[in-house]
Amino acid sequence: MSGDNRADAVFYTLALILPLSALLARRMPVRKLLLMIAAWVAIFLVILLILGAGRDTLRPAWTRFTSLFGDDEQRVSGSTVRLRMAPDGHFWATVSINGVSRRMLIDSGATTTSLSLDTARAVGLDVEQNPFPVRITTANGTVLARTSSIGKLVLGPITATDLRVVVAEQFGSLDVLGMNFLSRLRSWRVENEMLILEPRQP
Repeated sequence: MSGDNRADAVFYTLALILPLSALLARRMPVRKLLLMIAAWVAIFLVILLILGAGRDTLRPAWTRFTSLFGDDEQRVSGSTVRLRMAPDGHFWATVSINGVSRRMLIDSGATTTSLSLDTARAVGLDVEQNPFPVRITTANGTVLARTSSIGKLVLGPITATDLRVVVAEQFGSLDVLGMNFLSRLRSWRVENEMLILEPRQP
């Protein structure tokens, strides 16, 4: 069992034990108590099945929903942006691309910022403008991608204009901020599971 699976098992066990312990603490007839315990176990199993089946499908929608109310993973102090490492071990940033909000993975291993087809269309990029695709190497192999540029990308107080991007169907729904964005900053570093981004002074 992996570390993530062990953590999930502990969490689900505690989530089940808490309501059961509350029931046991109440003085009620044994039959009624057993019925209540069975009901809680059934409810828990249904929720567990829903979460297990729909975790990957619901994650993007949940991420966008929580970002509307502020995100403890992303903080701004003056002109500095601090991104806390997510449970998946990556750093994610909520950005505005040509006025459209998106959640992007920050990857220093990616040379160029990449967008999914859906995001490229949502922000108004004409990916057919450049008829000559470029061959790029990804973790999943080599793909052919179209090139374009973002007019304006905003991450907290940090603004990047005319940012080159690559777009390909093979990227799925993932949007990635690459080194061509990070290299525009005055500095970026990781401290205590926190990615710290500092823009160049005007």
